Order: sequence, then structure tokens, then C-alpha cells
Amino acid sequence: MACFAGLSMGFSSLAVADELSDIQQQWAKCQYDTLNKDNKVKCLNQVIVRNEQALRQAPTRADLKVWLAINQSSLAGVKGGLSALPLVKKAKSLLEDVIHTDPNVLDGSAYTSLGTLYYQVPGWPIGFGDDDKAEALLKKALAINPNGIDPNYFYGDFLAQNGRRDDAIHYLKKASQAKPRPGRKLADTGRQLEIRQKLKELQ
Repeated sequence: MACFAGLSMGFSSLAVADELSDIQQQWAKCQYDTLNKDNKVKCLNQVIVRNEQALRQAPTRADLKVWLAINQSSLAGVKGGLSALPLVKKAKSLLEDVIHTDPNVLDGSAYTSLGTLYYQVPGWPIGFGDDDKAEALLKKALAINPNGIDPNYFYGDFLAQNGRRDDAIHYLKKASQAKPRPGRKLADTGRQLEIRQKLKELQ
């Protein structure tokens, strides 16, 4: 019985790992291959449902929590306005939980994602936006993953939005030199296009 239980847990673990990869791939298709707003909302809602199902099967998986927060944040970005606030608050709570329990998971992606929320969400009294917190979190993400495409891109974007042009260009160029991530071709291609667009605006 113990032997079978161990095998069952192993298969379950592999299934969740595969599910995470599928969630990442589906997010990339929603984000970069789906242009119509209504279709993008539908796509992201579907991946959120799938992400929630995977998390129910493995409720302690920090990587699934990070990705649920990413999906919720992405949907909030598409929807915009006041209707986005409940989504970003849910994402914030998930990311804070991950930072408390497993801050280094996915190369510190929780710091990157939470830092991004802090500079993209409006400040008080509408939202919780805070540029000082955003910068501190993004710097923590870079300390964990100094050459990563996402922490460099989002810190560069944050700097650009705050008028720090030269520093922004530095981090965006560093993001453009990031190594491709295994199994993340569409996401990397889409991000590199965003990087080139940002650099074009700044130069």
C-alpha cells in the first residue's frame, strides 16, 4: 500500500508540473496571440479556472499561486477601471503569501509580479499603488534573478514611467539580452517585442 501511495503521489506531482507548464503556455497565447479584448478576457478567464483547479489539487504549490496571481493581474489589465480592483487585490494577497512562505520560487517571480502591481495600480484612495514599495520589490526580484527577462523588463518599465530614462534603457537592454527560457518561446517572443517597443519610445 505504501508503495502504491508513493507512486500515486509521484504521478500527481508530475501531473501538477505538467499543468503548470500548460497554464504558462495558455497565458502566453492569451497575452500575445489573442488581440480582441473580449476574446482575451474569455481566454484569461479560462486559464484562471484551470489554474484554480490545479491549485485545489495542490494547495501548497507556491508556483501555482504565483501563476494564478499573474493570470488575475493580466485579466485586470485587460478589463481596466474599477472592475479590475478586486482582481488585483486577490493577486496581491496570493503574492504576499508566496513571499512569506517561498520567496525564491520561480526565481523570485512573486517579487517581480507584486512590484509590478504596486506601480501599475492607482494609489490611495482608489488602490494600493506605491512607487517606493514597487521599486523595493523589483530590486529584490533582481537580486534573486539579476539576468532574468521579466525583472529587468518590469524594472525598466517602472523607471521609464518615473522619468528615469537612462536607467530605464539600461535595464531594458539587459532584458533584451536574457537567455531564452525552456518551454517559454511564445512568452519570450512577446516580451522581446514589448522590450523593443519600449526602447524605441525612449531612444
